[in-house]
Amino acid sequence: MRGRAAALALAVASYAHAQDADPHDAQPERPTVATHAYTVAPGWSEIEFGLEFDRAESTHVFSTPATWKVGLAKRLQIEATTFFVRRSDGATAQGMGDLFLSLKWRLADTLPVLGDFAIQPSVELPTGSAATSNGQTVGEFLFISSNHFGPAELDVNAGWIERLNDRATAPPTAAIWTVSLGVAVKGAFGWTMEVYGYPGTHGAVGSAPIVGLLTGPTYIVHPWFVADVGLKLPLDGPQPHAFYVGLTWNMGQLWVADRATAPSR
Repeated sequence: MRGRAAALALAVASYAHAQDADPHDAQPERPTVATHAYTVAPGWSEIEFGLEFDRAESTHVFSTPATWKVGLAKRLQIEATTFFVRRSDGATAQGMGDLFLSLKWRLADTLPVLGDFAIQPSVELPTGSAATSNGQTVGEFLFISSNHFGPAELDVNAGWIERLNDRATAPPTAAIWTVSLGVAVKGAFGWTMEVYGYPGTHGAVGSAPIVGLLTGPTYIVHPWFVADVGLKLPLDGPQPHAFYVGLTWNMGQLWVADRATAPSR
């Protein structure tokens, strides 16, 4: 699943200096491939939306990833992601993509080395249109570590991807790793940089290893509204160049939770 999410800008917070306890502060997972260990406050809701333009030789892809996150408990959030995609490679195909469902659970805070630590199981369901869905049901399990160093935040992810059907056309098991650094530069401006990779797989449907770089600025329009823009560049393996722009908006409180459980970061 993260392989698709990578191409569609599912990601980690570059908003590295947002460390106060206001539950209305946005906590972007955009724009990077990685995610952070933090969760939306209980009863609060957040949406992330982006536009991405990918180009690889004769293929052009335009997509609009959108993620809705809801805090269920002090350390637990649920999120759903889908997107519209238009692909052109001589012929043109467009439609809604598959649905991704994730549950993030922060297990501990301020551990030695690991810092704030979370796990995130996810599933991709083949709900997209016939022109854009790959027809696969894919599970993923991610380990997430987040550490603060002054005005910087370091997020490290590692996990594996398991295809639950259609194993004859894609590797049944794959892995992912990401290292993301977000830094507060000046005032409302920040910068994010990430290196991510998918080790190669073997067999008749094996794939070559992929390593990519993502980088770009972020801007805090308001504590509950953060914008981002940047580039994805291939370092190794077959993958497109990409340009993205997006925003994260904490929409507010859906229901009243215990105020003692409000801080999430």
